[in-house]
Amino acid sequence: MPSLSASGLRRAALPFLLTAALGVVPALASPATDLYRHATASVLRDYYGWSTADLHALSEQYARTLEERCAPAGDACSFDTGRAVLTELLREVGDAHTSVRDPEGALRLREVQENRPVLRTGARVVRVEGGLLVASVMPGSPADRAGLRAMDLLPRVNDQDAGRRGGENAPVGPTEFTRLERAGEPFTVEVRRAGQPPRTLTLGSDLLVARDEPTLHWAGPDGRTAVVTVASFLPQDTAEQFLARVQEARQGGARALVVDLRFNGGGSLVQCVAAASVFAPVEYRTRSLGGGAVYAGVAGRPSRPADAQKPPPPPVWRGPAAVLVGPNTASCSEVFTYYAQRAGVLAVGEATRGVGNSGVTFRPLPDGGVLSVTMLRAYWPDGTPLPERVQPDLLAPTDLDALTGEGRDTTLQAALDALNGHAR
Repeated sequence: MPSLSASGLRRAALPFLLTAALGVVPALASPATDLYRHATASVLRDYYGWSTADLHALSEQYARTLEERCAPAGDACSFDTGRAVLTELLREVGDAHTSVRDPEGALRLREVQENRPVLRTGARVVRVEGGLLVASVMPGSPADRAGLRAMDLLPRVNDQDAGRRGGENAPVGPTEFTRLERAGEPFTVEVRRAGQPPRTLTLGSDLLVARDEPTLHWAGPDGRTAVVTVASFLPQDTAEQFLARVQEARQGGARALVVDLRFNGGGSLVQCVAAASVFAPVEYRTRSLGGGAVYAGVAGRPSRPADAQKPPPPPVWRGPAAVLVGPNTASCSEVFTYYAQRAGVLAVGEATRGVGNSGVTFRPLPDGGVLSVTMLRAYWPDGTPLPERVQPDLLAPTDLDALTGEGRDTTLQAALDALNGHAR
């Protein structure tokens, strides 16, 4: 099923050839060569994104790079080397939706999509300057029982620097954190929380569902603003879960609604389009090499495009609403925000990643990894391309120092202030 992953830029592809006669594929019969052949063949067959890079020239250039790097190892040249060269090639293509994931990343993708049970602490972390930011904590999980809370900062994990330092990735990021969880052995995290001295917690892992369901909590001066955080649109029942949280908010007497997508990297088009339709009917029109398709949603559920021509039911949510966004808001979460904006919802935060006007398909690779290839572009009915990113209606960056040092969520507070004024 087409989906939107975490990344892309606007450009359109030129065809490229992958033949040994052109010198594109190294002569060495190694794991690295096998990986390169599979990945580039998939790009040739499926790519239909916005990149105008000369893919033919890039494939020749990086085939030579691969041959040079593989020369010392010969036919033992590793998958890791092939993946590194592919990553460099795809970076130059300039379409961040088209990317390669290692076997561990591919496994986590399948686990979340299929909601498999896996060893987890229950904490979802994202890489930020100064450490790993805890984006959410699953209730009742080992992380919850240990005292970890959403928006805690973890500067060090197992005595190693985490997150980023001076814009460069520190040794421990979300992938390394996941690897520690999978090992099943307790590990330590340094925790920085507003109003408290730094402390060290020990986290264990339990067999938990891989996904993080949308969560609801209450905020605002009167505690009647519902804040729904959506971690990802990858799981195949995300829209159903989101709709349930919105209905729960209504039943709880919510005066306003905030949807937090600041750390949502994307997912299934079916799911994000359906979820966005809680505000108004949605149609996301696409073109691909095989033709066109329309993804539609009405009242928080997937629908057929023809359904959108019928008189729509009343919106699920009619009151004041805002979506929190930032540079980690990517792909399907950009699609959600774009259509929410068109329905009158306020976007608060920073400009989004910039891949909301394209989608990908996933192709397995010989090393057990996966290649995501951009295979569709999004348009209005008149043929105008959709914008690649969302610009906020209210600029309010998330101040990490204020968040972790003072306990002030500057983006959420800006949304609450705006909605409180609106609610009056």
